[in-house]
Amino acid sequence: MSDLYGDFLNHLRYELNMSVHTARAYGNDLRQWHTYSCANFGDGFNPAAADITDLRLWVASLASEGVGARSIRRKVQTLRAFFRYLQRRGLVAGNPAADLVTARMPKTLPSVVKPDEMKEILDAPFDAENFAEVRNRLIINILYSTGMRASELVGLTLRDIDMRGRELKVLGKRNKERIIPFGQELYELLALYIPMRPSDLCDSLLLRESGKPFTYADLRKVVHDELRGNTTARKQSPHVLRHSFATDMLNCDAEITAVQQLLGHASLATTQLYTHLSYKELLTNYEHAHPRAQKQ
Repeated sequence: MSDLYGDFLNHLRYELNMSVHTARAYGNDLRQWHTYSCANFGDGFNPAAADITDLRLWVASLASEGVGARSIRRKVQTLRAFFRYLQRRGLVAGNPAADLVTARMPKTLPSVVKPDEMKEILDAPFDAENFAEVRNRLIINILYSTGMRASELVGLTLRDIDMRGRELKVLGKRNKERIIPFGQELYELLALYIPMRPSDLCDSLLLRESGKPFTYADLRKVVHDELRGNTTARKQSPHVLRHSFATDMLNCDAEITAVQQLLGHASLATTQLYTHLSYKELLTNYEHAHPRAQKQ
């Protein structure tokens, strides 16, 4: 079974072009399913031969252990993808996970950094001769001013930057390329940072002080450290800056289809979530400001 799992994960990474992080999450889910199956149905049980009852028992056990609805939903999606893969290879007759029903997820609005907080963060003084400080300011600025994903920024190279045209070429999900324009402030930060990079041998934009390329973990730590104590946002992660970019763009009357293209969303419905966030903020302002908004 381990070889079959490995083949499936390779299928996700190299045929479906899923990110390393998504493939890793699928792998963790499958290991949990395998452990549960062997513990409850015997070591000789083949999880690939499971039926809908076996899968429902696992889902029920996850819920009884206090696993959240969002996590259970993703694990069910993992099983659906796994059995769909087995079905296409002719290893199973059907996909038992296709009939699994999970609870509808409540729509939660994304966490964002408020515009005034973002202004203070980006306007705060930094040492323009210190490589780490310049790089860290660049990271916050580029995530907020372009809305790109963390994985897209980690993968950005010098070849992807057109300083003259002020455009970034980003490789998004499913290896889809898109072009993102950038403004004067980011231009100046890039012009300051690029000559300071500690290695001419590595083409990655973001480097550690040692000259090695940045990792996703490095990026998360920088963003967390830069935002911590400077925002009321529930989270301090790269994705919060992506949310903030989209929300602020829409609040400033950007066309939703333009924001969709900048974010690289395949579906407009995904981008529309930010219009709900904008409306919530508008409603809050109305209720606080209009004299007839509250009951007397």
